[in-house]
Amino acid sequence: MSVPLLGNTIAKLANDIIDTPAVMAVKSHLRNENPVVIAISTNNGLSGNAMNIGKLLNMRNYYFVPFKQDNPITKPRSIVFDSTYIIKTLENALEHKQIEPILL
Repeated sequence: MSVPLLGNTIAKLANDIIDTPAVMAVKSHLRNENPVVIAISTNNGLSGNAMNIGKLLNMRNYYFVPFKQDNPITKPRSIVFDSTYIIKTLENALEHKQIEPILL
């Protein structure tokens, strides 16, 4: 399962808040020990959501598409995934490995 994530959904997954069909699908997927690939895109990844991203990085079966700061000048707290790594991240996740480096 591959999920592009915004800050709200990141917080829900990190804090086990299951109130939408998307989050319920992810939780069901995890119950079966299947990998979940996260392609993160949020304007507050380096501020309000940093703690939630850290939680997900430390949970089993979550794998991140490598990400980077979006635009340091106009959006200093924003992060976005690098789409060139999606296929490689999916392949690694199927082997239960996180692609490195995760921060670009």
